[in-house]
Amino acid sequence: MKPRAFLEADPESAHFQSYNWHFSGYDRAKHDAGCCTYIPLNLGEVPDYYRRFIDRVDIAVLKTAPIDERGMFNFGPSNLWHRALVERAKVVIVEVSPSLPWVHGDQNGVHESEVDFVIDGDAAPLAELKNPPPTEIDRAVARQIAGEVEDGACVQIGIGAMPNAACSLLAESGVRNLGVHTEMLTDGIIDLCKAGCVTGARKTLDPGKAVYTFALGSQSLYDAVARNPDMQCRPVDYTNLPHQIMQNDRVVSINNTTQIDLQGQAASESDGHRHLTGTGGQLQFVRGAYASKGGKSFMLLSSTYERKGVRKSRIVLDLTPGNIVTTPRSDVMYVVTEYGMTNLKAKSVSERARALIALAHPDFRDGLERAAREHGLLPRPVALAGRTARVRS
Repeated sequence: MKPRAFLEADPESAHFQSYNWHFSGYDRAKHDAGCCTYIPLNLGEVPDYYRRFIDRVDIAVLKTAPIDERGMFNFGPSNLWHRALVERAKVVIVEVSPSLPWVHGDQNGVHESEVDFVIDGDAAPLAELKNPPPTEIDRAVARQIAGEVEDGACVQIGIGAMPNAACSLLAESGVRNLGVHTEMLTDGIIDLCKAGCVTGARKTLDPGKAVYTFALGSQSLYDAVARNPDMQCRPVDYTNLPHQIMQNDRVVSINNTTQIDLQGQAASESDGHRHLTGTGGQLQFVRGAYASKGGKSFMLLSSTYERKGVRKSRIVLDLTPGNIVTTPRSDVMYVVTEYGMTNLKAKSVSERARALIALAHPDFRDGLERAAREHGLLPRPVALAGRTARVRS
């Protein structure tokens, strides 16, 4: 009874504290309960964190496919920082699942000689991430960028209905010889492959191969990568570091954001101080795409959202207090809503404000313009000789 009494007297000792590289819905709930906290990062740096900054890893537990003829336990369609974790851990445990597909990719497995314990897992199917059907707003946003993707471009597609809608429209557009070098492999990318749009023939890095670090979607997606040599699952420092991304020409990075201010700061991972998701690879792909010859990055968002029956603008004068800037204003390139698209590169603060106001919902444009003038983002009218003149920016 003493341990029970101790836990009741000291509630903070009643649970484990989880430290997380990225948040799912489950992790958000644990964060709200005070049991989970986020580690700020660029996802492509995590293998280096294990090798340089994390002093000790006592136990690593990894889910794998059954042992193969070479004595390897394959990681399946999720490589990420698994190899670095195996290198650092004092004890390595694998949980073998017959339902996990064997997947091609460099460093995508652990040899039996490195494994301390094996757990016989069940054959439960992999978790599926169902994408809701795209709304007309999603398709309107996607239509803005479909014409910007050229034959032979190399694409990175983020998570969500808008990027998947972009994939659908690309498949319909007839674009050809696309390459894939991405963090997340999605159903939308698989649909592009099935439509014959993806060959990888013009890639400099890994020509003919679709490269990713994890796949998450439907069972159809997992079936598509199983033992498919054209689909390569690589560590996240291979897929996400900008100097890797830029080796392919005409890289096109397509990602979501949830809020953007009139200077172009994109906040994609929190609602004020409440953390919702991770930085992931967004910033690294924005930078890698820009550094690529002929590369482009697109930040997608609907102009409004509703909360408790009240419609609000996603384009704002100031970010919500506590919101995390995922992609700085100096890095954001194309911003796209259902009302249009603008390229912020080489634009002044006032030019950015005007361009972003034009992408906002019409109901919010006048208020945004007034606020921008009041706070000096746009020039104010100046009285001269009894009449009003405007100062050119």
